[in-house]
Amino acid sequence: MTSPPIHAGAGPQGPTPDGTASRGSRILGTVVLVGSALFLLVALVASKPDESLDTMGQLVRIMYVHVPSAIACYTAFFVTAVASGMYLWKRTVGWDALAASSAEIGVVFTALTLLTGSVWGHTTWGTWWEWDPRLTSTALMFVLYLGYLALRRAIIDPTSRAKQSAVLGILAFINVPIVHFSVDWWRSLHQTATVASLDPQIDGLRLFALFYGMILGLLLYAWLLLHRFRLEFASQALEAKGLDLALEERRAEGRADTQEVAT
Repeated sequence: MTSPPIHAGAGPQGPTPDGTASRGSRILGTVVLVGSALFLLVALVASKPDESLDTMGQLVRIMYVHVPSAIACYTAFFVTAVASGMYLWKRTVGWDALAASSAEIGVVFTALTLLTGSVWGHTTWGTWWEWDPRLTSTALMFVLYLGYLALRRAIIDPTSRAKQSAVLGILAFINVPIVHFSVDWWRSLHQTATVASLDPQIDGLRLFALFYGMILGLLLYAWLLLHRFRLEFASQALEAKGLDLALEERRAEGRADTQEVAT
């Protein structure tokens, strides 16, 4: 086994980084940083409380983080599923690193989704948690991908780890559309889609803040993915190099033993 080269592009090892940072990632990071500052201004200052519903008011501002976090975790797990499928097809290290990196970021966004949803539920429903279809399926999604990350740490052999993780990464994604459509398929305390219908429940600057948050959330996900993928790929390359060195040392010991026996 040889360690994969780290270079730009999508060569024989699949998508590969050109280092731990790049001009593009720095530009994207600057955009996200400036965009976040503007987002806080729009979401917390410029936009007005929701006066159309008695239960919302200032609480509508949580939605500007809650919904984008949910969209980002859906996207992250979709990338994990696609990258897992590509690994099973191509068997290249880059796709496995991409799947692992995206899943890890998706778990963070899922935790943020659950946290902000719990705050919203405590104020609206009077409880931090309900075994509502949307909440339950989201919690299951969180546990499934925590299990995915745990599986990656439990298996030592890189090839076996990549194969089993890829299968789980594809199977776990089945729950994602269940989470999304749960409010339509079952009776739920959770409100239905806020902006997907032809008659959205919010408008004006509040609607702008929500879409702004969704775009910013996806840009933040992309920036995090760039850096996490580079780190994961470098880690796997180092692991492969260490394994090569260990095998070479073992072969050298075997040759030395053979020589001793011969003499």
